[in-house]
Amino acid sequence: MKSKHKAQKVAEWMLRELKRQGNLHQDTIVFEIAEKFGSQFTYDNHGNLAIRIDILTAFRELTKDSVVWVQEGRYWRMRTPYDEPGRHQALEPFRPA
Repeated sequence: MKSKHKAQKVAEWMLRELKRQGNLHQDTIVFEIAEKFGSQFTYDNHGNLAIRIDILTAFRELTKDSVVWVQEGRYWRMRTPYDEPGRHQALEPFRPA
C-alpha cells in the first residue's frame, strides 16, 4: 500500500472518530493513531508525539469545509453556522439563547 493511500486511510478514520466523539483532541488522537495504525504515522516534535504532516494534509483536504481547528483547546470539531470563516477558530462558537 502506498504511503499516500495509507495517510488517506488514517485521515478517513480520524473523520469517523470526530463524528463519533464530537471532537478530536490532538494530544489524545495522536496516541490512538500510533496504537491503531503504528508509530510510523507519528513523529517526535521536540519531545511531543505529533501526527505526521501527510496525514494532517489528507485530513485537511477531506474536511476543508466541514471541520474547524480550535487553537486554544488544540482540537478539531465540526463546523457550525456560528463559526467565523476559515479553518482556525479561537473559541467555541457563539450559540444564541
